[in-house]
Amino acid sequence: VELKQEMARSLLKTSPNPVKTKLLHQIGLSLYNTSHGFHEEEVKKKLEQFPGGSVDLQKENNGIGILTLNNPSKMNAFSGVMMLQLLEKVIELENWTEGKGLIVRGAKNTFSSGSDLNAVKALGTPEDGVAVCMFMQNTLTRFMRLPLISVALVQGWALGGGAEVTTACDFRLMTSESEIRFVHKEMGIIPSWGGATRLVEIIGSRQALKVLSGALKLDSKKALHIGMVEDILQSSDETECLKEAQEWLQQFTTGPPEVIRALKKSVASCKELCLEEALQSERDLLGTVWGGPANLEAVARKGKFHK
Repeated sequence: VELKQEMARSLLKTSPNPVKTKLLHQIGLSLYNTSHGFHEEEVKKKLEQFPGGSVDLQKENNGIGILTLNNPSKMNAFSGVMMLQLLEKVIELENWTEGKGLIVRGAKNTFSSGSDLNAVKALGTPEDGVAVCMFMQNTLTRFMRLPLISVALVQGWALGGGAEVTTACDFRLMTSESEIRFVHKEMGIIPSWGGATRLVEIIGSRQALKVLSGALKLDSKKALHIGMVEDILQSSDETECLKEAQEWLQQFTTGPPEVIRALKKSVASCKELCLEEALQSERDLLGTVWGGPANLEAVARKGKFHK
C-alpha cells in the first residue's frame, strides 16, 4: 500500500495538468475581479451603509455547522451588512478543516425574504445592481465550492434572493407548510445571485423556466414533485426540524473528514468542468486519500473492498 501511495504522489508531481492547482486550491477563488470591472472594496463600502440583522455561524464538534440568517423583524431579508457577514462566514468555513457538513436556515421559523428593500431602493442604478450581483455571485460560488455537504432547511418562506440562496446548497429540505418562490419577475428583474443558473442545474431548463417566468409558489409537495427538494420534514417546530435536518445530513457526513471533503470536492468540480478536466480532478483528489489513514484502516479491517 505504501508503494501505491508513493506512486500516486509521484504521478501527481510529474503529470502535466494545468487544472490540478486551480481545482485543488479553488477554495477561496472568486469569479470576478478588477479585470471584470468588479471593485470589491468599493462595493463593501456601499453595503456597510445598510445595517440590520446578522449572519450567525455555529460550528459543532461533529463537523456539522449551522449557518443562520438572522433578521427576523424583516423575515430575515439580507441587509447590506448581512451580505458582508455572509462572505465573512464563508471565509471562516473555508478555513474550517474539521468541517464535513453545513445546515443553512433562517431565524424564527422562516428562511429569508431576499434583499432588504431599503438597500434595493438606495442601490437603484444598473451599475449598482451589477456590482452587488457580482459580489453575491462571488460569495455564493465560494459557498458552493466549500468541501462541506450543505443542506438548506426551509421553514416559512424562501423568497427572491432567499430562494436563490437555497440553490447554492447541495440539498434542500422543507417543512410541510413552507414555500419557495422566485418572485423576481414581479420585481421587474431576474435572479441576480446566480439562482437561475443553479436552478437549471437542479431541476432542468424546462422546469426552471416555468418556475421563474411563472413566479410559481412552490409548496413542499410541488417542490418535492419537481425535484427541488429531497424531503419534507415531519415537524414544523424550529428546534425539532433542526434536529431532523441534522439527522438527515448525518447519513452523508458519517466518516473521516478528509474522505467526506474529497467526495464533495470531486462532485462539485464536475459541475464546472468538461469531462477530461473532471476526470483529472477526480484523479488528483484520489491521491489525497488513497493510502491515507482511513483507507489503510478500512483495508486492514475488511481485507478487501465489498461491493
